[in-house]
Amino acid sequence: MHRVLIIAGSDPSGGAGIQADIKTVTCLGGYAMTAITALTVQNTLGVSDVMAVPPAFITAQAQACLDDIGADAIKTGMLADIAVMEAVSLIVEGARVFTVVDPVMVAKGGHALMNHLAVDAMKALMIPLADLLTPNTLEATALTGIEIADEDDMRKAGAALLAMGARNVLVKGGHIDGPEVVDLLITPKGEHRFAAARIDTQHTHGTGCTLASACAALTREARPLEETVGLAKDYVGGAIATAPHLGQGHGPLRHNWLL
Repeated sequence: MHRVLIIAGSDPSGGAGIQADIKTVTCLGGYAMTAITALTVQNTLGVSDVMAVPPAFITAQAQACLDDIGADAIKTGMLADIAVMEAVSLIVEGARVFTVVDPVMVAKGGHALMNHLAVDAMKALMIPLADLLTPNTLEATALTGIEIADEDDMRKAGAALLAMGARNVLVKGGHIDGPEVVDLLITPKGEHRFAAARIDTQHTHGTGCTLASACAALTREARPLEETVGLAKDYVGGAIATAPHLGQGHGPLRHNWLL
């Protein structure tokens, strides 16, 4: 089985974070392992509290998995502070496997999950380790300072993130208004454009976590990255389209729709 180590925060309501990651990897045929970086109090209405996990304990969780089972890919999500990023960067450097970095900064309901010092640490420590960086437009703006209003701005931000050390960047355009949602995969070899009709729904909790984990679950040495991203986007699109309409706010996806 394709082994994926997920290093991210926990969502007790099951729509995002570690819970969404495990569901995604499992439903795509992989084997999911986790190192939890933070406990949150949240549901579809938003995040009300966060409790960080000590960096040494994050490292211990990850190393227990790597020393015994090993990993073919790593996906990182919520990394709330500098100490956590320092620990996680060492884990990733030691593992030397395909790494998807999802620079989670703000929860769906608007709760900030990273302070400005942590943003600087993300730039210095995690972006250079990303085989695939998956920011939405808000995160791309925070990382580059480039205000994004259209596809050209997305390209500029993607190029800037490549220059900062990421090997490939998927800039997600869901926050840009329009009938289509356009994502751009920016690589050293060129650009791949993914466009899909916008689904009119508020049930999009955990889409970023799900897409990044799908990429980690589907990556293969012989599979072109643009094909991996395309398959991952197809999976997320189906999970949004069949969302079960749970909760009173931004509801979760149907991760098991393929079954």
